[in-house]
Amino acid sequence: MKYAEADTGSTPKDPRSKQQSLQQSVTEAMQRYFSDLDGQATHDLYDIVMAEVEPPLLKAVMAYTRQNQSRAAETLGLNRGTLRKKLKQYDLL
Repeated sequence: MKYAEADTGSTPKDPRSKQQSLQQSVTEAMQRYFSDLDGQATHDLYDIVMAEVEPPLLKAVMAYTRQNQSRAAETLGLNRGTLRKKLKQYDLL
């Protein structure tokens, strides 16, 4: 099953090759976050991070799949119902 793909005329790259870049970005962002806290306690960090990361991820995947929720759920490895719940949670539906 193919999704919307840009024809660059070159061999497709392994999408996992970008994984380190994403990991490094998260690592650096978290280091800045903790540095800015300057020793203060934080709570609900997981929820804070997910609220920042999930909406742009969902928007990008929905655009990539041309708003096809079944394909988006498959791409994300989620159940379609879970995807719909998340889309509603972030007012993306």
